[in-house]
Amino acid sequence: MESASSRRLPFAALRHRDFRLLWGGQVVSIAGSQMQVVALHVQFYRLAQQIPGANPALYLGLIGLMQLLPLLILGLGAGVLADRFDRRSVMLVTQSLMMGFSVALAALTWLDMISLPVLYVIVALTFATRTFDTPSRQALVPALVPRETLPNALSLNMIAWQFGHIVGPALGGLLVAETSIALIYGLDALSFGAVLLSLLLMRHRHTPPPPTRGSPATAVRGSVLEGLRFVWGSPIILSTMLLDFVATFFGAAMTLLPLFADQILRVDARGLGLMYAAPAVGALGAALVMSTLGQVRNQGKTVLVSVVIYGLATAVFGVSRWLPLTLLALAGTGAADTVSAVLRGTIRQIATPDQLRGRATSVNMIFFQGGPLLGEFEAGLAATLLGAPLAVGLGGLACVLATLVIAWRVPTLRRHDI
Repeated sequence: MESASSRRLPFAALRHRDFRLLWGGQVVSIAGSQMQVVALHVQFYRLAQQIPGANPALYLGLIGLMQLLPLLILGLGAGVLADRFDRRSVMLVTQSLMMGFSVALAALTWLDMISLPVLYVIVALTFATRTFDTPSRQALVPALVPRETLPNALSLNMIAWQFGHIVGPALGGLLVAETSIALIYGLDALSFGAVLLSLLLMRHRHTPPPPTRGSPATAVRGSVLEGLRFVWGSPIILSTMLLDFVATFFGAAMTLLPLFADQILRVDARGLGLMYAAPAVGALGAALVMSTLGQVRNQGKTVLVSVVIYGLATAVFGVSRWLPLTLLALAGTGAADTVSAVLRGTIRQIATPDQLRGRATSVNMIFFQGGPLLGEFEAGLAATLLGAPLAVGLGGLACVLATLVIAWRVPTLRRHDI
């Protein structure tokens, strides 16, 4: 068992070889994926502008809907897969498929054979694959480090995530301005190789439980229901998932950044890259602080306060007409979301048995990914009807209101402590 002082070291979890491998691969891959996000949004925006009378906000919002559909259809089954098979092997397949989709985007863009329908199809296929990747990846982490080091590991994962969200968008904005979108897709494809290499070098193997009796369909249905019953019977887990959903649904606005850059702030692709990177700058700072704190007391109240701050920062971003204020507000959303995400993740991982982690993660995935994806579609529709600034500003205030309602209705969350 690790000592209390060693657990408080900022990089304590990196002393464990398999976690270190996975973490390093993710740093590279996340940066590549965030470069792709910038390229995709810009490409969608440009293609939509070529349609006479079209509103680009609606087409950008549809990106979230195309990602939401595979999540809703496949999400619960993905959790069963993560609990029934070696999670490392599942990731080897999913990461290879996502690399292939990025290669397809690069080739089609380079050959000038890309179109909005093709982009929507590839986005849906990529997210369907990511739906299977996420439960296995998140359920793998607690098996790579001791339980007492898990909060540090989750903070380090957040650092990797936010580092990628800083470097990726900044490079993506620069490359969009200076080179071609096809090159960005090609670099993203190469970045998946870092995760694949880390998985191949990893020693850990997940030992799945013995197969249950009955037909495969019956076994899968029983496994899904077991995961749902566990989440429904755990008020603290269910309330954090619900909070995650309503906050990200009302606060989703990232898909509208190209529109804000072009029509509201009047900045070029470099400014757009800074806007994509700003939330990650704030999040990285918060993650670095969180990685040094060890166990945080009054976790429930801290989660609620951080989500309120997230909503207020989103509202400021919506009404801002000045780039520095916009960047500050976006950085605030990233910092607040990171504090909330680390604490929510720690609560859920510690409260969930290993044999249920994949299924519990898949239920959570529907909440934490479904919220922003449905929110992106809602934001695009609201921006079409109300204008982007008013839609985002009201969304931020609705996030605050929803958080206060949950705090009032779920006293278990307010009072939660370690």
